[in-house]
Amino acid sequence: MSKINPVEISALIKEQIKHYSKDIQTDQVGTVISVGDGIALVHGLDEAMSGELLRFAGDIYGMALNLEKDHVGVIILDESTAIKEGDEVRTTGRILEVPVGDVMIGRVINPLGQPIDGLGEIKSTKTRPLEKKAMGVMSRKSVDEPLQTGIKVLDALVPIGRGQRELIIGDRKTGKTSIAVDTILNQKGKDVICIYVAIGQKESTVAALYESFKKYGAMDYTIIVSASASEPSPLLYLAPYAGVSIAEEFMHQGKHVLIVYDDLSKHATAYRELSLLLRRPPGREAYPGDVFFLHSRLLERAAKLNDALGGGSITALPIIETQAGDISAYIPTNVISITDGQIFLQSDLFYTGVRPAINAGLSVSRVGGSAQIKAIKKVSGTLRLDLASFRELEAFTQFGSDLDDNTKRKLERGKRTVEILKQGLHDVMDVEYQVLSIYALTTGQLDNIKLEDIKRFEEHLHQTFTSDSVGQACLDTIRKTKGLPETKDLNQVIESAKKSFA
Repeated sequence: MSKINPVEISALIKEQIKHYSKDIQTDQVGTVISVGDGIALVHGLDEAMSGELLRFAGDIYGMALNLEKDHVGVIILDESTAIKEGDEVRTTGRILEVPVGDVMIGRVINPLGQPIDGLGEIKSTKTRPLEKKAMGVMSRKSVDEPLQTGIKVLDALVPIGRGQRELIIGDRKTGKTSIAVDTILNQKGKDVICIYVAIGQKESTVAALYESFKKYGAMDYTIIVSASASEPSPLLYLAPYAGVSIAEEFMHQGKHVLIVYDDLSKHATAYRELSLLLRRPPGREAYPGDVFFLHSRLLERAAKLNDALGGGSITALPIIETQAGDISAYIPTNVISITDGQIFLQSDLFYTGVRPAINAGLSVSRVGGSAQIKAIKKVSGTLRLDLASFRELEAFTQFGSDLDDNTKRKLERGKRTVEILKQGLHDVMDVEYQVLSIYALTTGQLDNIKLEDIKRFEEHLHQTFTSDSVGQACLDTIRKTKGLPETKDLNQVIESAKKSFA
């Protein structure tokens, strides 16, 4: 039997002591006081941070939103029926994050970045926090690059630039989503990544949109973030922040992103529901006091970065639904004051067959001509005034008074203006063809074409320019120089189109 050598043992113990490191892990554990409607009140988490991810029993996660004196108000990011009073809740030390990167393109995800399109898991190596401070003034650059929507009335009268926030506002069923969808379809081949955030939409609507995007090849550059109407309100509240966090990753890589929030009225309603359940004091229309901050901190994250930071951009198209055309209601006025202009859709125009039903008088882009190419700026100079005076004359002629020739001419031109600005669903048009249509209109070359033939003539005109060598040279000039070609060349091709038009 070998003897125990005390010297060896003490040497061994000394060695162990030398390498001993004090690595104490502390877990903060709280208890659920009450739970219901997607909200849990938790006692005992004194060290919890605002926005921290908390873990309930059964691997259900929540986010700390209210830090009260004696409890924490938590929004539950899953089905809350499995949580009961007295359950343990642990802090994670992590802020809520969403996976980002190129792997997200072409996928349909929920606001937590989990796929809901049945195409397997998303293997992303990078995440970004949902809440982040917007870029400062010195990191930005003024908007000077157009983002073409492919919709004539918008590109001519309410131009949108990369890095702008342009609100789409109107009553339900006036074509708000259609404008946003058409703008996404028009980004094909233009090196813009699109993110469509569906907040509180029907799942069938999101599925139909997904099919449309697939049909037109838009899913190759689009991500859909969906928090459908059947989801708990915490997910509706988080959806737009998840979308913009994914967008910021691309922006910081120097890429251009277009993000659509459809719609922020439902987002505000979901936040109001959460706030009332968390017992926050209600303000006007029962919205909490920070409902303005809710949208301002979201929309301020859209920006055009300066060249030193890569020159990337996020262009935001928030959508707001009005009640009976009331744009002076609480949420609409809030969002109008945050954005750089609005596109106002009117039910009356929609029902009379003017589609897109854009009211040119109430729609405005505060970026203006700096978001247009030279050619379209030149041809559409008088368009807004022409349209406004036509609407005024139209109202006046309803009284049936005798009209002089000049007024009749103005009316006829106005009718042709309205006709040429009409556009079908998903019928987007390249900017060079828009220039041709508006040039022919504003120079009076459509005045002797019958009103019912205008749309047919427009198609014929575009075909003539494409097939004619002079016309092709004109199109190339607009594409390359962004300027207007020689007027004699344009007039020559338009005349030949009129002659061959049957």
